Amino acid sequence: MEQGNNSKKHIAMYIGSLQKGGAERVMTNLADFFFEQGYRVTFVTTYLADNEYEVKHAAWKRVPAGAPGAELVADLDENPAWVDPKGGEKGGIDRIFSALLKSEQKGRAYNLRMRHKKLKDIWKSLGPDLILSFIGKNNIMALSTATGEKIPVVVSVRSDPDREYASLSLKSSMLALFGKAAGVVVQSQGAKDKFPAYIQKKCIILPNAINPSFIRKRYIGEREKKIVMVARLDANKNQAMVLEAFKEILEKGHKDYSLVFYGDGPDRIKLQNMAVKLGIDKNVEFKGSVQHVAEHIEKASMFILASRQEGMPNSLIEAMSLGLPCISTDCPCGGPRDLITNGENGILIPVDDKASLVRSIEKLITDKDFAEKIGTEAVKIQEKCSPEVTNQKWKEYFDSLM
Repeated sequence: MEQGNNSKKHIAMYIGSLQKGGAERVMTNLADFFFEQGYRVTFVTTYLADNEYEVKHAAWKRVPAGAPGAELVADLDENPAWVDPKGGEKGGIDRIFSALLKSEQKGRAYNLRMRHKKLKDIWKSLGPDLILSFIGKNNIMALSTATGEKIPVVVSVRSDPDREYASLSLKSSMLALFGKAAGVVVQSQGAKDKFPAYIQKKCIILPNAINPSFIRKRYIGEREKKIVMVARLDANKNQAMVLEAFKEILEKGHKDYSLVFYGDGPDRIKLQNMAVKLGIDKNVEFKGSVQHVAEHIEKASMFILASRQEGMPNSLIEAMSLGLPCISTDCPCGGPRDLITNGENGILIPVDDKASLVRSIEKLITDKDFAEKIGTEAVKIQEKCSPEVTNQKWKEYFDSLM
């Protein structure tokens, strides 16, 4: 690793991969922001995912095996990955991979030791002024490998802490190590409240910035008879309840409405089969992961977030920024409640409450003035969560620690 740019403050950002998810999006946006502010930025990721966010100033480039400059960064049978570390923007954002290759692996205990050693060696060679780590196990790894090197580590919990640290071993590691962090970034007061006092002292609440592509004038005109969700297709996001509620909406005579899911995940086939079983598949679409989400959803009649647990949901912030009438569960640990004042700029419903969801959807379909009112109010989220406002908060916080 070249040690040029020594006069620049150097931030290392640590996460599993840059695959398309809420936490990964926030981190890639922060990386581009800090780079453009004149900081040196290096991503440290475990692996290279198939479907990753684009990093505007990436110094690396994914290449086929055997290409000039290609280095093997992961060699799992189903997904070997090759990267040219210097194939992107010259002097841009670097990326280092911490996964063990097959040749470096033996037994389970040995592999764990070697993963720790590899990460420790990465921090030693990089010598960053600060490490930012996102999510569960990564936070534990960062704190257990870097604090001995006297590098300040900021860990960020991106969803409900009870969910991110659900297992006994993860929770006990978190309780033992978070006291060593330079700071703990959470997204809501509810998340902060879940930690013991000695960790709360380290906590700061920093909001997510809105992706700039969602900052635009609100669409004024006839709305499409389309109910949208933008989320990973899994049990926590609870699309199953939305399908059941939508069946009741169709039965109430609103047969010209469609329900459209954007996003992919492990429950896709199950949910598609469920739509068929409920007899509503003609009115339900699964679009998968799409580019330019804002263009796909800005004219929709409403947006639904039905999660059982969330941190600060990006998709809800973005839908509100577009001025969509939004319905969200009031889920732990309080992110939606921090964004929505019920009945003013959106609708909050209890978690897993299908009857409330049906009532809320019908209210937005039948009471156009109310839908218009909450959609118009929702746009004001742009002032609170604009990239300028949010990124400046992150910058001031990091500068105070470096």
